[in-house]
Parts: sequence; C-alpha cells; structure tokens
Amino acid sequence: MFSRSATRVFKGPAVSGALGARRAMATAPQKVPMSRHEPNKFINYQRIADNLEIVRKRLDRPLTLSEKVLYGHLDNAAEQDIQRGVSYLQLRPDRVVCQDATAQMALLQFMSAGIPEVAVPSSVHCDHLILGESGAAEDLARAKEVNKEVYDFLSSTCAKYNLGFWGPGSGIIHQIVIENYAFPGALIIGTDSHTPNAGGLGAAAIGVGGADAVDVMSGIPWELKCPKAIGVKLTGKMNGWTSPKVSTEPSPPSAAYIILEVAGILTVKGGTGAIVEYFGPGVNSVSATGMGTVCNMGAEIGATTSIFPFTESMHRYLVSTGRPEVAEASKQFSKNLRADEGAKYDEVVEVNLSELEPRINGPFTPDLMTPLKKFKETAREKSWPQDISACLIGSCTNSSYEDMTRAASLAKEAVAAGLKVKSDFIVTPGSEQIRATTERDGLLGIFREAGGTILANACGPCIGQWARHDVKKGERNTIVTSYNRNFTGRNDGNPATHGFVASPEIVTALAFGGSTDFNPITDTLTTPSGKPFKFSPPNGTELPARGFDTGLNTYQAPPADRSSITIQVSPDSQRLQLLKPFKPWNGKDIEEVPILIKVKGKCTTDHISMAGPWLKYRGHLDNISNNMLIGATNSENGEANSVRNQVTGEFDTVPGTARYYKAHDIPWVVIGDENYGEGSSREHAAMSVRFLGGAAVIVKSFARIHETNLKKQGLLPLTFHNPKDYDRISSEDKLSILGLKDLTPGKPLTLRVTKPSSEKFDITVDHTFNENQITWFRAGSALNEIAKSKK
Repeated sequence: MFSRSATRVFKGPAVSGALGARRAMATAPQKVPMSRHEPNKFINYQRIADNLEIVRKRLDRPLTLSEKVLYGHLDNAAEQDIQRGVSYLQLRPDRVVCQDATAQMALLQFMSAGIPEVAVPSSVHCDHLILGESGAAEDLARAKEVNKEVYDFLSSTCAKYNLGFWGPGSGIIHQIVIENYAFPGALIIGTDSHTPNAGGLGAAAIGVGGADAVDVMSGIPWELKCPKAIGVKLTGKMNGWTSPKVSTEPSPPSAAYIILEVAGILTVKGGTGAIVEYFGPGVNSVSATGMGTVCNMGAEIGATTSIFPFTESMHRYLVSTGRPEVAEASKQFSKNLRADEGAKYDEVVEVNLSELEPRINGPFTPDLMTPLKKFKETAREKSWPQDISACLIGSCTNSSYEDMTRAASLAKEAVAAGLKVKSDFIVTPGSEQIRATTERDGLLGIFREAGGTILANACGPCIGQWARHDVKKGERNTIVTSYNRNFTGRNDGNPATHGFVASPEIVTALAFGGSTDFNPITDTLTTPSGKPFKFSPPNGTELPARGFDTGLNTYQAPPADRSSITIQVSPDSQRLQLLKPFKPWNGKDIEEVPILIKVKGKCTTDHISMAGPWLKYRGHLDNISNNMLIGATNSENGEANSVRNQVTGEFDTVPGTARYYKAHDIPWVVIGDENYGEGSSREHAAMSVRFLGGAAVIVKSFARIHETNLKKQGLLPLTFHNPKDYDRISSEDKLSILGLKDLTPGKPLTLRVTKPSSEKFDITVDHTFNENQITWFRAGSALNEIAKSKK
C-alpha cells in the first residue's frame, strides 16, 4: 500500500521581524493551499476578517485571540447570539481529523447518514492500534497483520468518501496535524481529546466525539457552547534546567514545565468550559512545538482547547516543515492572530518563567504536582515505590525535534561517562518525519547506545498499548513518562503502577538514576571507573539544521474517481459492525427505573470504556459494550465491575447486568460524582451506555466532551442542582425523571426517588440542552436527526 518516496528535506530561512511587521499591514494573500496534500483547498482568512468586522460592530469591545478565531468561523456572524459561557455557537471548522480507533465509529456513523462525500477537508490517522512490545519493526509488522481488516476498512472508506488516509507507521495524529495541516487561525476538530496540540501553531483545535465530526463532515454547522476565556500571562525567562546550557547552537527552553505548573494551579477541571489563551512577553521564548506541548496537555485541565498567538517561532516552524506560503500568509494576517489590546479574560493566571523549576506530576492524576527538589522526600513520605521500573519519552506530547535533542544531550553525556540506563528506557517517535530526522541526525542511535528501545511511530504505552512483561498485574511499581495522561492503569492496565509525568529530559536522566531518590540536578552517579558523574543542564535545538527528512511516504490521497470503490463489512466480523439507528424517544417520562451503578469517586472515560486490549473492538459496538463501566467503583460494595441486579438480587458484571435489563426492556440510570467522563474523547463511553439500554446519567458535574457525547446519542446528561443530593441516593432506589414532555432550555427536571420502603422524595436536576439538542433527544440521536434532514 505504501512505498518509500524520494527523500524530501524542508529547509528555509525565517523572515525578519521588520519585514514581517511591514507585511502584517497588508491583506492576506488569496489562494494559499491549506496543505501540500490538498492543493485545491485554500486557507480562508477573508472569511475570518469579514466575520470579525461584523462581530466587532456588534460587541463593540476588544476581542481575545480565541474569540477572534471562533467568531471568525461563525456560520452566521450577523445573527449569532454571543455570550461567553451561555450561547451555543454555530461554527464552520476548517478541518476534521480522526485517529483510527475513533475513526471507525465516526465513519460508520457517517456512512449511515447516506452522504456521498465529506464536506470539509478530513483525514484518518492510524496510530492507536499498534501494540508496543518488541521494537518498531516487529510491532508495526504485527499490527498490520492483526489489524488488516480495520486498516482495509479505513483505507477504503477514506477513498470512497474523499478523506486523506495516513497508514500505520505514519505517526501520531497530533504530530501529523502540526507538521502538515495546522495553521495560525485555523479551527480544527478532532476525535481525540489531545487535538489541542495544534494550538502550538495558533489554531483553535478542539477534541470532540465522532458524532460531532459527522456533523462537520456532513456539512452541518458544528455547535459549541461559547467558551469562557482563561488568560495565562507568561513573564520572565526560564533558567537552569528549564533553559538550555550555553551553546553556539540555537537551544530553546523546555515548555513542559509551563503546563505542569498550570495543571497544578487549575486542576483537572479548572479549565472546563473555557479556552486557555497564553499571552505576555514570555510567549516569544517558547518554540512552536513547545507551545504544542503546552496546548496538548491543556486537555488535562478540562479546557475546551488552548492557544498561543502568532509568533516568529510559528513562522520558522511552518517554513521548516515545507509551508513557506502558509507562513507568509499568516504573518500578513497576524493582526488578527493575537488578542486585541485591552481584551478581557474571565480569569487570569500569571506564570513567571524565571521562577519555574522542574517538577514531577502524579501519580494517578496529572494535577498532583511535586517540585523535583522535594520529590525524593515526598516519595518516601507517601511510600511510593522507590525503584523506577520504566522511563518513557516521546508520544504526541513531547516528541518534537527539540525534545529529542534535549533528551539526547543527556543520554550522550551519560554514555560518554560509561553509564547505561538502570530502568527500561522506551522512546516513541511522534511521527515518521521525526523518526527519519532523528535517525539521520544520530539521536536514536544515542538512545540505543544508552540501552533504550525505539518503538513504532504510534501512541503505544501512552494509551495502554504496551505489552509489559517486567511486572505482574497488581504489582506496585513506579514509571515516569513524558506523556500527557497518567490515570490509574492508563499506561499498562495495572492499577498498582504509579505513573508520573515529567519533561523528556527529566525522564531521560531518571532512567540513568533508576530511583525516586535521584535528583539529576543535584545528585551524582558513580561511573564504572568509580568516578562521580553529574548531569549538565540539557541542550537542544529547535529545528534541524539540515531540514526535516520526511522518511517513508505513508499517505494515501483519495482517488479522483471513487465510483467503483465498495466497502464491505462482514456480518460475522468481530472488529466491525454496521450501525442500526437508536429508537426515538417514546414521548413519555422515565418511570421507576433501576440504578445500574452509583459510581464512587473519579470516573474517567478510561473507567467507562477502557482502551488497551479493548481498542480492537472500537468498530464493533456490541463487542466493545462488554467493557462498559467495568473500571468504575460501585459505591455499594467498593468494587469494580460488580453490581447488584435489582430484579434478581444477584451480583453480576456491569455489562452483564445492563444486558439483563435490556433483554427485559428495563431502562436504567447511572449516578456519578464530580467531573464525570474526564479524559479521552471516546464516544464509545456514551454509545455503549445507550446501546445497552441506558436512559440517563446523573452526576455532580460533567467533563465537556463526554456531556456532549451523551446528548449526541440521545441520552439525558443531568446534574444535581444540589451536589449533596448525590448522597441521598442509594443503589437500590428506583428513579423517575419527570417533565420530559416540557423539556425546555434552562428549565430543570424533577428526579423522583423511590426508596425500597416506598418512601418517595423529589430532587431537582439540571440540564444544558438547547433547542437544537432537544431535537437530538427526541429523534433518538443526533445522527437520526441528520439522516432525517438529508432525506
């Protein structure tokens, strides 16, 4: 399917600041292709400019950068209601991107809508299904064999419906997007929660569920609740281990510490319903890929997305990745790619880069922050496992050329002193372009010499695709990664693994130390010759001096003639299953239904619909529903995947009990805690609930994407008006949801609780449905509504 093309190397000088300033006053050029892969699709800066002219007259106030990008993509700027945190914006995104695990369900939904081709530039990226185990070549070959049915389906579906297809080995979706598709001022939606990575190039890139992607691919305006704006003002400059040592080479600071600091301040839900927008003098000291790291991990604070203003580093990166025309167009349009003077934010956080210090976040959550200088002491106090079993760098978060050179500078220094890594050391290149370039420049060779293993260009251990053999499930151990997410069991499926997040250079240094007791900034190691060794501060290079090597050509463009392409899904397939529409609402209130599970504590989408070995069923709704809520803790018995069947009185698995209720035509409800559904954007966490007969999910609060996904599938996501009412409900209660016939935006519903004693009481529950979303509920799903409108 794929072959090696002639090596392409992108090189080019950056335009001087003075020249850029003059050009910024000009009108953005016309007919600038959005990417090399879509020469006939053009950047539409004129639409943004026209919309902003209308919006400025209406609002009569300075605009933040995120407002400029969003309002510049309004479907109807003249009539759209615009109130932060209140209005639902109707938007026209520039692009849709899907990773292979979520693309299966998104494309199955798109196919069922009966539309001949996608309405906007769209692409699928094969990055999630490759299991990390032996090394790049072996793992990639095995993935192509094991997943052939799915890859063939995705390839043919992309060809049929006019999507670009990036085959296995291409790299991680977010790295591919920033290398090829993102541009300053773009509005991109992607079926992965870390889509905000493209904010490093000034794009408003937002993670969504597959049903949202189907809306946009179908040509329907995309709906987003108008986000609030959180401003993060960056001042000062990084120093010490947060900046490079003195060198004649360009050596930008590591950006990982910025987002680790912000995550510690805002917590995992502090950004919910808001866009985090960075500004201030410190912005200019961060590289474009460093900004991408910050935006990528912004998903971990619940933010709708994160974004940086246009900078010279963005221009340099665009030129270096073979997009000089895009670089110049964005520079000329740069006045609309930064916040207006005097723009107001709903909240402002200030981060002084001069005061930043290395830190390690975790375990089990990305917002538990410990300064590196206190890590040894804290680890001992909390009895975290001392020996570090594995150190992992790379992934979509920290695999840029800059990151790799900083990590390699430490590994090279240690190897020269005769040291080898004491922990398993695993490196995951973010893309084929990064792999080829770092291989050519000797960086991967340095990692191998240190004792490291290079995995395929894929997500791998970051999403649980890691065949670990060094520890048993249930065995307490510590790992340190430069990944973006470290929820319980996230990386290896072992709930006893203590996962910590740090910058790539700290992770690399700890691989040589092998212990939580080792501080690479202050401590020494003993070399084989008996001499003390201390790491120098890391040194890196923003962009390769010899340009990027694109390596293997793994891209499949859609053919000009798609009429003869057929897509077949075997009815006996265990990997793929055509969808059947969900039933419309029956017009009645929900009466006296059981609680499937009352969830206690944190419940992420990993708890609701696990990844890892379940990824292979992402295109088969029935099969993947067998993992529904199996990771959630049942408040009744404190156990996972063990709930009481309220009809038989027997305990069974969560999916087994749900299937019993479904077989007996009994709807059911889930009760949950705070920030329910945080984490990945996977809509399976909503679709499985709907498929197995769920009617409503009632919680203290929702994560943004999951709440939308539930609405899209025809479910009722409701919140306790008084969060303390969560404690008034027990697993054996029966629930009624009253007032559905008069479901109206802003009007609460009544939850009637019937105790086993027959005692009844009412609780007020809120919803965030707007008029359009109410039609989804009544139709049975948003997809049903789309199919109806297209007839």
